[in-house]
This record gives sequence, structure tokens and C-alpha cells, in this order.
Amino acid sequence: MAALPPPVRPAAVRTIVMGVLLAMLLASLNQTIVTTALPTLGRTLGDPAATPWVVAAYLVAATAATPLYGKLSDIHGRRLMLSIAVCLFVVGAIACALAPTMLALIAARALQGLGGGGLMALSQTIIADVVAPKERPRYQVYTAIVFVSASLAGPMIGGLIVDHLHWSVIFWLNVPLGILALWRTYTALRLLPRHERPHKLDAPGALLMVGATVALMLALSWGGRRYPWASVEIIGLIVGSLLGWALFFRRLRTAEEPLIPLDVFDSPLVRSGVVAASLGMGSFIAFLTYAPTYLETARHLSPANSGLALMPLMAGEVVGALIAGRVIARFVHYKSAPMIGLLCSMAAAAAIAIDPAAIPLPAVIALMAVISIGLGTILPVTTLSVQNAVAQHQMGVTTGALNFFRQLSASLLVAVFGAILFQGAADPSTLHDAAAVAAAFRWICLATAGGFAGAWLFLSRMEARPLRSGKG
Repeated sequence: MAALPPPVRPAAVRTIVMGVLLAMLLASLNQTIVTTALPTLGRTLGDPAATPWVVAAYLVAATAATPLYGKLSDIHGRRLMLSIAVCLFVVGAIACALAPTMLALIAARALQGLGGGGLMALSQTIIADVVAPKERPRYQVYTAIVFVSASLAGPMIGGLIVDHLHWSVIFWLNVPLGILALWRTYTALRLLPRHERPHKLDAPGALLMVGATVALMLALSWGGRRYPWASVEIIGLIVGSLLGWALFFRRLRTAEEPLIPLDVFDSPLVRSGVVAASLGMGSFIAFLTYAPTYLETARHLSPANSGLALMPLMAGEVVGALIAGRVIARFVHYKSAPMIGLLCSMAAAAAIAIDPAAIPLPAVIALMAVISIGLGTILPVTTLSVQNAVAQHQMGVTTGALNFFRQLSASLLVAVFGAILFQGAADPSTLHDAAAVAAAFRWICLATAGGFAGAWLFLSRMEARPLRSGKG
């Protein structure tokens, strides 16, 4: 058995962590700014019904790319792959800013997602490379600063840009940030220890997953609007998606080195943790995607004021993560934080669903903050638990698998929630009808509560093992 690399000096750890935090900032700021601008993008480019694809195209591409980054970083090193991810992300942002139509914007967002798929997953993997699970919560204060900054600044910046500048400025902002992140990470990661192992890439598996996901999302987007649900086109898409998923899971069992190694899921802890994180975060991202439409249409807020109203929803997730980090560091029963947090999130989502049109706006904002605070407790606990359950050489592919299923869940739930919104609003033109949007948002809130309930169930089944204090 090969000897483990020597521990990384504390000063080098701080340098590495500060480098990857810039990559995290690039990814998280992009999400918060774009979400606020979605209603305006749909109106400006003349296709409001296609707005879910602005988010979904990014998520689908990122989902397919995430496990590939994990394996490629195991082959070629984290430093090179993170640099490639940043470059693709910036090129995609430029293409978004120049997009003349909604279709072009969606394609550009897919390109941006190919880079975004590596930013968060590789950043998490790099931190796991240099910090033992037991000490990792101490570094959450740094990641919290990044997410708080993005959560507070993103919605406000996005709203102000849409109100006073051109929407393309949202994407142009990624260029200087991306150049700074590329320079900082490339220099900082020279200090990173190497854990390379040979791997083969499963491109057919990635294509099957993308094809199956896109077919299902098209069925959800077009069903009942462009084509009747019982039409040949919609039934064909659903059948094609089911066939694609069947071939994808068969590929996972038969490929020499599949896109997602199934042996990673031999552990019940890993299976439960991945499903809990996927349902929880997927439901939250889908809810966040359509909250601006509700605020701007049903509550008559401007994009800038909508961004301000969303700030507690964005920032609450970070508060929840900080709470979970403190619980992990101080208590043996660290799973209690997300168990209680998810119950609070369920209750808050159900409370908004009682009457989205009549409930006072300050109460809506407070309930949204409760949703995000409770939900924010799940990600640190599931990520640490899953990473703690696997060997060091599996860290990249396991973290990639966790992000893969989390983003896959988000992309599918964005499409499902979009179908709920547009079916409830009858047709895209009624997205200007406050009553119709409020009525549809009630069902989105109930679907969100249902997703949180599923996450709570699987989290309750996840074993809470003692965290390792070393890097073995």
C-alpha cells in the first residue's frame, strides 16, 4: 500500500482554500444574479415560457460534466481541471451576453454549465484533499463569507442591472471575476498534494444521461401547452426518456468504468446521504427559480425590489450551513441540525401555500428565510458524511457523484415546477395575471414541502458516523 502524502502545512492550506473560494464565488454569484433576472429575460427575448430552460440548460450541462471533472481531476490533477472549468465558464458567459434570442441564450447557458459543473465540485474536492473531516467545519467560515456575499449582493445587483442597465451586463460581470479566479487558483494550487490515478471516461453514459434528461424536460415543458399530454409527441418524449434512463442505468452496470461507479453506493450511508441532499437541494433550487416570477407578478415588485426581497431566501441557506458547521464541530449527534431544519422548512413552505396572494409580504419574506435556513443545514452534513465514508483516493469521484445527483435532481425539479407554474397559469400570456400566478405558486410551495419531506425521510436513515480526525 502506497504511503500517504505528508500533511499540508497550515499556511499552504489557507492559500489553497483562499484560491478555490474565488471559484466558488464565481459559481454562486452567477446563480443568484441570473435567478433574479429570469422574468425580465423572458419578456425581453419574447419567450417567457422558455425561461425554465435558462436555468435547466445550465444544470443539465453541469450535471453531465460534474462526474467527468471528478475523474479527469483524478487523472490530470485538480489544478488543471479547475483552470479549464473557469475558462469554459467565462467563455459561456460571454456567449450569454451576446445572445440575440432565447434559444441562443439557452445554448450559451449550456456551455457555461459545462464549466460550472467543475467549479463547485472541484472546489469541494480540493478542500477535502487538504483538510481532514474533523477539522473541515473550521473552514466553513470562509465558505460562509463567500456564500453570504453572493447571496446578499447577487439578487440586489441582478435587480439593479435589469432596472437600470442591460440584462447582458449580468453575464459580462463574469469575465473580470473569471480572470481573477483563474489567476488566483492556478497559482495557489501549485501547493496542492497529488492523488492522481488512471481512469477511463464514459462519454456514452454522459450522452445517455443528457438525452434522457432533456427528453423528459421537453415533455414537461411542452405538455399541455404546445402539444396535448396524450399527443404522439409528448408520449414519444416520455417513452424516449424512460428508454434513455434504462440504457443509462444498464451502462452504469456494464461499462468498464461507468460515469458514476456503483461501488461508491455500496454503503447505505452514501446512498441515503446522496438522495437526501438531492431531494432537498433540488426542491430548493426549483423553488428559488420561480420565486421571482411570484414576487414580480403576484406581489407587483420591480426586479430591484424583488432582488431585495429574495436576499433573506439566499442568505438563509448560509446561516443554516453555519449552524450545521457548529453542530458538526461540537456535537456527536450532528445529524440533529438538518433533521430539525428540514421540518422547519416544510412548515414554512406549507404556510406560504395557504394563501400566496393574501399573506402579507413581510411574512412571505420571513417564511422564505425560514425555508432557506432549515434547508441550509442539510448540505454540510450530507457532504461531510459521504466524504467521511469513503477512502481518500475515491474523494474526487464520490464528491462528483454527490454533485451529479444533486444537480440532476435540480434540473428535473426545475422542469417539474415549471410545468406546475405554466399549467396553473394556463398559458404564457397569463404570467402577467397576478391571481393566476399566485394560485400556481401555491402548488409550487406544496411541491417544495413534499421534496423536503422526502429529504427528511432519507436523512433519518443515514448513519451518523464519527468523523475522522486524520486523512486516512
